[in-house]
Amino acid sequence: MSLALRPADIDAPEAPLDRLPDYLREVYTWAYLTPWLTGFLDRQFVVQTILWGNAQRLIGDVLAAVTPGDRIFQPAAVYGTFSRQLAGRAGPSGSLEIRDIAPLQVALTRRKVAGLPRVNVACGDAADPEQSQFDAVTCFFLLHEVPDDVKVRVVHAMLGLVRPGGKAIFVDYHRPRWWHPLKPVMRQVFDRLEPFARTMWSHEIEELAGARSTAFQWRKRTRFGDMYQTVIAERR
Repeated sequence: MSLALRPADIDAPEAPLDRLPDYLREVYTWAYLTPWLTGFLDRQFVVQTILWGNAQRLIGDVLAAVTPGDRIFQPAAVYGTFSRQLAGRAGPSGSLEIRDIAPLQVALTRRKVAGLPRVNVACGDAADPEQSQFDAVTCFFLLHEVPDDVKVRVVHAMLGLVRPGGKAIFVDYHRPRWWHPLKPVMRQVFDRLEPFARTMWSHEIEELAGARSTAFQWRKRTRFGDMYQTVIAERR
Protein backbone atom coordinates (compact mmCIF):
# COMPACT_ATOMS: atom_id res chain seq x y z
CA MET A 1 0.00 0.00 0.00
CA SER A 2 1.35 3.45 -0.86
CA LEU A 3 2.19 5.71 2.03
CA ALA A 4 2.39 8.83 -0.12
CA LEU A 5 0.32 11.85 0.81
CA ARG A 6 -1.74 14.11 -1.35
CA PRO A 7 -0.89 17.83 -1.08
CA ALA A 8 -4.26 18.41 0.56
CA ASP A 9 -3.27 16.02 3.34
CA ILE A 10 -0.32 18.16 4.40
CA ASP A 11 -1.49 20.54 7.08
CA ALA A 12 1.91 21.81 8.30
CA PRO A 13 3.07 24.81 6.23
CA GLU A 14 6.62 25.14 5.08
CA ALA A 15 8.85 27.43 7.06
CA PRO A 16 9.66 30.71 5.32
CA LEU A 17 12.38 29.89 2.83
CA ASP A 18 14.86 32.26 4.48
CA ARG A 19 14.86 29.94 7.50
CA LEU A 20 16.09 27.01 5.47
CA PRO A 21 19.71 26.49 4.37
CA ASP A 22 20.63 28.16 1.11
CA TYR A 23 21.68 24.86 -0.49
CA LEU A 24 18.26 23.35 0.27
CA ARG A 25 16.38 26.27 -1.27
CA GLU A 26 18.67 26.58 -4.28
CA VAL A 27 19.18 22.92 -5.16
CA TYR A 28 16.40 20.83 -3.64
CA THR A 29 13.21 22.91 -3.66
CA TRP A 30 11.82 20.59 -6.34
CA ALA A 31 12.57 17.44 -4.36
CA TYR A 32 11.74 18.38 -0.77
CA LEU A 33 9.88 21.67 -0.65
CA THR A 34 7.23 21.24 -3.37
CA PRO A 35 4.10 19.57 -1.91
CA TRP A 36 2.63 18.13 -5.12
CA LEU A 37 5.94 16.54 -6.13
CA THR A 38 6.78 15.15 -2.70
CA GLY A 39 3.49 13.27 -2.84
CA PHE A 40 4.80 11.42 -5.88
CA LEU A 41 8.39 10.93 -4.70
CA ASP A 42 7.34 9.60 -1.30
CA ARG A 43 6.50 6.14 -2.62
CA GLN A 44 8.57 3.02 -2.11
CA PHE A 45 8.54 2.05 -5.79
CA VAL A 46 9.99 5.47 -6.67
CA VAL A 47 12.77 5.03 -4.12
CA GLN A 48 13.45 1.54 -5.51
CA THR A 49 13.65 2.98 -9.01
CA ILE A 50 15.97 5.84 -8.05
CA LEU A 51 18.33 3.38 -6.36
CA TRP A 52 18.28 0.98 -9.33
CA GLY A 53 16.35 -1.68 -7.42
CA ASN A 54 18.65 -1.63 -4.39
CA ALA A 55 16.59 0.33 -1.85
CA GLN A 56 15.31 -2.65 0.12
CA ARG A 57 18.73 -4.31 0.19
CA LEU A 58 20.23 -1.15 1.64
CA ILE A 59 17.38 -0.75 4.12
CA GLY A 60 18.01 -4.36 5.07
CA ASP A 61 21.62 -3.50 5.90
CA VAL A 62 20.36 -0.88 8.35
CA LEU A 63 17.76 -3.16 9.90
CA ALA A 64 20.37 -5.90 10.37
CA ALA A 65 22.57 -3.48 12.31
CA VAL A 66 19.76 -2.41 14.65
CA THR A 67 18.64 -4.47 17.63
CA PRO A 68 15.01 -4.65 18.84
CA GLY A 69 14.70 -2.41 21.86
CA ASP A 70 17.25 0.11 20.56
CA ARG A 71 16.80 3.82 20.99
CA ILE A 72 17.32 5.09 17.43
CA PHE A 73 17.92 8.50 15.91
CA GLN A 74 17.16 9.27 12.24
CA PRO A 75 18.59 12.71 11.32
CA ALA A 76 16.53 13.38 8.18
CA ALA A 77 13.27 12.30 6.59
CA VAL A 78 13.53 9.46 4.07
CA TYR A 79 11.03 8.88 1.28
CA GLY A 80 9.27 5.54 1.13
CA THR A 81 8.84 3.04 3.95
CA PHE A 82 12.27 3.34 5.59
CA SER A 83 11.02 4.98 8.80
CA ARG A 84 8.17 2.54 9.29
CA GLN A 85 10.49 -0.41 8.77
CA LEU A 86 13.01 1.08 11.18
CA ALA A 87 10.34 1.64 13.82
CA GLY A 88 9.15 -1.91 13.32
CA ARG A 89 12.66 -3.21 13.87
CA ALA A 90 13.02 -1.17 17.08
CA GLY A 91 9.84 -2.81 18.32
CA PRO A 92 7.55 -1.86 21.21
CA SER A 93 10.44 -1.69 23.67
CA GLY A 94 12.54 0.55 21.43
CA SER A 95 12.04 4.10 20.18
CA LEU A 96 12.69 6.18 17.07
CA GLU A 97 13.41 9.91 16.99
CA ILE A 98 13.19 11.51 13.53
CA ARG A 99 14.24 15.05 12.67
CA ASP A 100 14.17 17.08 9.46
CA ILE A 101 14.97 20.70 8.80
CA ALA A 102 11.99 21.16 6.44
CA PRO A 103 8.54 21.35 8.08
CA LEU A 104 6.95 19.88 4.95
CA GLN A 105 9.07 16.76 5.38
CA VAL A 106 8.18 16.63 9.07
CA ALA A 107 4.48 16.68 8.15
CA LEU A 108 4.91 13.93 5.56
CA THR A 109 6.81 11.74 7.98
CA ARG A 110 4.36 12.25 10.84
CA ARG A 111 1.54 11.01 8.65
CA LYS A 112 3.55 7.96 7.58
CA VAL A 113 4.36 6.88 11.12
CA ALA A 114 0.99 7.76 12.62
CA GLY A 115 -0.19 5.06 14.97
CA LEU A 116 3.27 3.62 15.58
CA PRO A 117 4.24 3.62 19.25
CA ARG A 118 7.36 5.35 20.53
CA VAL A 119 8.08 7.28 17.32
CA ASN A 120 8.58 11.04 17.52
CA VAL A 121 9.03 13.39 14.54
CA ALA A 122 10.07 17.04 14.87
CA CYS A 123 11.99 19.80 13.12
CA GLY A 124 15.71 19.70 13.63
CA ASP A 125 19.06 20.27 11.93
CA ALA A 126 21.23 17.19 11.39
CA ALA A 127 24.34 19.34 11.61
CA ASP A 128 23.28 20.72 14.99
CA PRO A 129 21.02 18.20 16.74
CA GLU A 130 19.81 18.38 20.31
CA GLN A 131 22.21 16.44 22.48
CA SER A 132 21.23 12.99 23.64
CA GLN A 133 22.54 9.42 23.57
CA PHE A 134 21.27 6.70 21.25
CA ASP A 135 21.96 3.03 20.67
CA ALA A 136 21.89 3.59 16.91
CA VAL A 137 21.98 6.56 14.56
CA THR A 138 20.81 5.86 10.99
CA CYS A 139 21.95 8.31 8.32
CA PHE A 140 20.29 7.08 5.11
CA PHE A 141 21.31 8.89 1.89
CA LEU A 142 21.77 12.26 3.58
CA LEU A 143 25.48 13.00 3.19
CA HIS A 144 25.49 13.21 -0.61
CA GLU A 145 22.82 15.91 -0.50
CA VAL A 146 24.69 18.45 1.62
CA PRO A 147 27.77 20.61 0.90
CA ASP A 148 31.13 19.26 1.96
CA ASP A 149 31.46 21.41 5.09
CA VAL A 150 28.00 20.28 6.17
CA LYS A 151 28.95 16.65 5.51
CA VAL A 152 31.74 17.00 8.07
CA ARG A 153 29.43 18.68 10.58
CA VAL A 154 26.75 16.01 10.14
CA VAL A 155 29.17 13.10 10.56
CA HIS A 156 30.67 14.70 13.68
CA ALA A 157 27.20 15.41 15.08
CA MET A 158 25.92 11.90 14.42
CA LEU A 159 28.94 10.27 16.03
CA GLY A 160 28.48 12.54 19.03
CA LEU A 161 25.01 11.07 19.60
CA VAL A 162 26.20 7.47 19.84
CA ARG A 163 26.42 6.00 23.32
CA PRO A 164 29.36 3.74 24.31
CA GLY A 165 28.81 0.43 22.56
CA GLY A 166 26.31 1.99 20.15
CA LYS A 167 26.73 2.59 16.45
CA ALA A 168 26.22 5.07 13.64
CA ILE A 169 25.03 3.58 10.36
CA PHE A 170 25.68 5.56 7.19
CA VAL A 171 24.20 4.46 3.85
CA ASP A 172 25.07 6.48 0.77
CA TYR A 173 26.64 6.55 -2.67
CA HIS A 174 30.12 5.13 -3.23
CA ARG A 175 32.49 5.25 -6.18
CA PRO A 176 31.40 2.53 -8.63
CA ARG A 177 33.92 0.16 -10.14
CA TRP A 178 35.57 1.48 -13.29
CA TRP A 179 33.59 -0.87 -15.50
CA HIS A 180 30.16 -0.11 -14.05
CA PRO A 181 27.76 0.56 -16.96
CA LEU A 182 25.80 3.11 -14.92
CA LYS A 183 28.82 5.18 -13.88
CA PRO A 184 28.41 7.68 -16.77
CA VAL A 185 24.70 7.91 -16.03
CA MET A 186 25.34 8.71 -12.37
CA ARG A 187 27.87 11.37 -13.36
CA GLN A 188 25.12 13.08 -15.32
CA VAL A 189 22.63 12.71 -12.46
CA PHE A 190 25.10 14.24 -10.01
CA ASP A 191 26.03 17.08 -12.39
CA ARG A 192 22.40 17.99 -13.04
CA LEU A 193 20.59 17.15 -9.80
CA GLU A 194 23.02 16.24 -6.99
CA PRO A 195 25.90 18.74 -7.07
CA PHE A 196 27.31 17.70 -3.68
CA ALA A 197 27.34 13.96 -4.33
CA ARG A 198 30.68 13.55 -6.12
CA THR A 199 32.54 13.84 -2.81
CA MET A 200 31.15 10.42 -1.90
CA TRP A 201 33.23 9.04 -4.80
CA SER A 202 36.48 10.57 -3.59
CA HIS A 203 36.33 10.50 0.22
CA GLU A 204 35.62 7.79 2.75
CA ILE A 205 32.99 8.56 5.37
CA GLU A 206 35.55 7.69 8.02
CA GLU A 207 37.73 10.53 6.65
CA LEU A 208 34.88 12.99 7.26
CA ALA A 209 34.97 12.03 10.94
CA GLY A 210 38.49 13.41 11.37
CA ALA A 211 40.06 12.86 14.78
CA ARG A 212 36.74 11.63 16.16
CA SER A 213 37.10 8.47 14.05
CA THR A 214 39.58 6.94 16.51
CA ALA A 215 36.83 6.49 19.10
CA PHE A 216 35.01 4.10 16.75
CA GLN A 217 35.57 0.80 15.03
CA TRP A 218 34.68 1.15 11.34
CA ARG A 219 33.49 -1.38 8.80
CA LYS A 220 32.14 -0.92 5.28
CA ARG A 221 30.11 -3.00 2.86
CA THR A 222 29.49 -2.03 -0.75
CA ARG A 223 26.71 -3.14 -3.07
CA PHE A 224 25.79 -3.06 -6.76
CA GLY A 225 29.29 -2.88 -8.20
CA ASP A 226 30.41 -0.59 -5.37
CA MET A 227 27.84 2.09 -6.27
CA TYR A 228 26.42 2.08 -2.74
CA GLN A 229 28.00 1.72 0.68
CA THR A 230 26.88 0.89 4.19
CA VAL A 231 29.36 2.12 6.77
CA ILE A 232 28.97 1.21 10.42
CA ALA A 233 30.93 3.07 13.09
CA GLU A 234 30.69 1.37 16.47
CA ARG A 235 31.80 3.34 19.51
CA ARG A 236 34.51 1.52 21.39
